[in-house]
Amino acid sequence: MTNLSVNVNKIAWLRNARGEGRPNLLELSQILIDAGVHGLTVHPRPDLRHITPDDVYELSLLCKEQSVEFNIEGNPYSEPSKTYPGFLNLVNDIKPDQCTLVPDSPDQLTSDHGWEIKPNEHNSIRNILEEIQTDKTRVSFFVDPNLSQIDSIKELGAQRIELYTGPYAINPVPEILSQYEKAFLHAKDLGLGVNAGHDLDLKNLELFLSKVPADEVSIGHALISDALINGLSSVTKQYLDLCK
Repeated sequence: MTNLSVNVNKIAWLRNARGEGRPNLLELSQILIDAGVHGLTVHPRPDLRHITPDDVYELSLLCKEQSVEFNIEGNPYSEPSKTYPGFLNLVNDIKPDQCTLVPDSPDQLTSDHGWEIKPNEHNSIRNILEEIQTDKTRVSFFVDPNLSQIDSIKELGAQRIELYTGPYAINPVPEILSQYEKAFLHAKDLGLGVNAGHDLDLKNLELFLSKVPADEVSIGHALISDALINGLSSVTKQYLDLCK
């Protein structure tokens, strides 16, 4: 079985568009938990475009109370500012169940590539791992289906990888899917846990998991988009009934 962790960034993004606390992030997160998800994921960014530091603390408490996993993902090199305490400071303070390291830039619209760790970067990254990887927090690296990078991640001492599935979602053909299958098997042979995420949805998830039975998938934008489609008609009818 593959665990589902829902990225709630998009809920926070919609709330922030009006700045009035609606939709309520905690309320909708509780609905997700009640529906049976195994975890919640957040990706705080320095520009606070969606998840805020306060959100991270509140969701952390909710996950502990409800006994579901909490995953914080982001760039470990992001710098603190007046409004953003810095990614590593958040992780060290909260000690989530999982920390996923993602090599995105501050102005990046969304994560679109995995780590390309060079040999001269090993020491600095190993220092980061030693700082945040504890008996409470496992560390995962966001990575392309690149066997040599997976080898490097294992050498550094991480416990998991998260396969960046954007290319598969764009073009889910057997040739591309086989790359992910090989990466999955290679990581498992090394003793790594394997997560997957980015643009997985109702149309492509089943095929992916049939070849890549990941430990966990992280899905946000697609799930929230599908919820709008599948729930819009029902809610509209409720409003129409009131208007009658």
